Amino acid sequence: MKGLLSLLLVCLCAVAWSSGIYRWVDDQGNVHFSDSPSEAHASESLKLKINTFESVTYDSLSVALPSSDKRHRVVMYSASWCGVCTKARRYFEANNIGFTEYDVETSQAGKAGFEKLNGKGVPIILVGNKRMNGFSAATFEKLYQ
Repeated sequence: MKGLLSLLLVCLCAVAWSSGIYRWVDDQGNVHFSDSPSEAHASESLKLKINTFESVTYDSLSVALPSSDKRHRVVMYSASWCGVCTKARRYFEANNIGFTEYDVETSQAGKAGFEKLNGKGVPIILVGNKRMNGFSAATFEKLYQ
């Protein structure tokens, strides 16, 4: 009996997990996101992927930076929805660390740089010729000094 109940629970969870995220625009032009399609508006099913770094890694940068990136020693490739990016941004601002930021979704330079760096997630933080995937204040300080 326990086995049957467990199997039923797994099947129900699988159905819930397979449901997607839907996007639609209302009559006033406002964009909405939901776990079910709108009955009143045409809905688009979105395929989402999580691409925020869970842990911090760093290494030497193997590609040259575009000349526009050199006005600040710190460059961050980010996304507006990324909480880790927000944490890094606040840290830089609180510590008066000048940085150049590129949004990988809305900026052509951001998209191009992210691709050139073979980006797999955000944030990617560059300090001189060092690359940091994700953000940790302690790790950043080691790179920044």
